[in-house]
Amino acid sequence: MRVVYLGKSKRSSVRALDWLVEQGAEVPAIVAPEPEPDLHESQRLDLAARRHGLELVSEAELYDEPPAGVDLVVSFLFWNLIREPLLSLGTIGCLNFHPAPLPDFRGVGGYNVAILEGLPRWGVSCHFVDERFDTGDVVEVRRFDVDQEAETAFSLDVKSQDHLLELFQGVVGRALAGEPLPREPQGEGRYLSRAEFDDLRVVRPGDDLPRKLRAFWYPPWPGAVVDVDGRRLTLVDDALLAQVAAAYRDAGLLP
Repeated sequence: MRVVYLGKSKRSSVRALDWLVEQGAEVPAIVAPEPEPDLHESQRLDLAARRHGLELVSEAELYDEPPAGVDLVVSFLFWNLIREPLLSLGTIGCLNFHPAPLPDFRGVGGYNVAILEGLPRWGVSCHFVDERFDTGDVVEVRRFDVDQEAETAFSLDVKSQDHLLELFQGVVGRALAGEPLPREPQGEGRYLSRAEFDDLRVVRPGDDLPRKLRAFWYPPWPGAVVDVDGRRLTLVDDALLAQVAAAYRDAGLLP
């Protein structure tokens, strides 16, 4: 099977590519982001592609000269809207692996809203890609329990990535075996805009402060914020400071 792979630099995306190659799939093209200076080698999809001897192409190059004979196009946490001719390039289709349950949470901010609303369960999804973000027919949603009184955006992402990799292996494994993939229209869903997301992170009177701090805790990104003298400052409580201290200790940075 020939699979075009578009992914984010994240450990789960690297592990998904490793697994795909181990299964004997041919990967004629990979789109990976430019490496950021603070990424660990295990997160870098570009390094994984080179390790396997696979061709890295830019997004523009892929659209200009898509490879022939493609069976499947995979988006694993890919950040841009996928368009034609990639949508129709694979004989099986184009699949996106989304770190939230669909159609409940499209776009950004799923982890944050899940914690703010105290959801006891979360999920990850695979769906066929259409002309809009996260609206195509669903292949499968996998749900799992979360600790609504302790979860942070960071910890929920860590858990979700493990489940997303398992979902990838299950769905793509079926495609590799020649099994047809189910597809169910999503219907109405929920979408959080970037402006709504940024507004949610501002701490206001009456907020459940500990929950809000957890909901936006994902270093190095800004957390729950307050406005002071024209600046937005991230709030941190003792529990979150303890996590930072543990990370410093484990990295051998404490004096």
